[in-house]
Amino acid sequence: MRTTTQEALWVLRAQSDDREALELLLASVQPSLHRYVRGVVGVFYADDVLQETLILIARKLAWLDRPELFRAWAFRIASRVAFKHLRKERRRPEDAVDDSELRQLPAADTAPADDRLKDLLTTDAISPASRAVLMLHFAEELPLTEVAAILEIPIGTAKSRLAYGLATIRKRLRQYGMTGPLS
Repeated sequence: MRTTTQEALWVLRAQSDDREALELLLASVQPSLHRYVRGVVGVFYADDVLQETLILIARKLAWLDRPELFRAWAFRIASRVAFKHLRKERRRPEDAVDDSELRQLPAADTAPADDRLKDLLTTDAISPASRAVLMLHFAEELPLTEVAAILEIPIGTAKSRLAYGLATIRKRLRQYGMTGPLS
């Protein structure tokens, strides 16, 4: 997830009040950010969190000193917005969505491996902190040093959250009767 040369140029142009460059820049990072926040906050709130993230990126872009770090900076903002949202939702449990009717619908017999992996990564059994590490490390293919920098945590904490998340996934796979790789 390196910032491309084109994105760095768009950052510079956007910082000079070029609206087209800002739109191109936001469009280039939007799919990755959406995938990440969806993994952290869930499908239901992902669009709202993404919108707030993109607004903050647009507002704060002028203060980004190193355009080559744009993507890491954008993911840091997305992380902050996502965790702020999760804290706010934890304080308002009465507004939680009732999905009991959805749970009663029959599920497909087998899901493709990618769908199973997405389900495992977004399960409530994994803490949001561990989900963030898993999403950045596996979905965005970032090394743990960059994950730790984006989340503003020590590398040891990133490794611990990764290990906890993987242990939870392994446990879930055993519950599904899957002991081998996802198939």
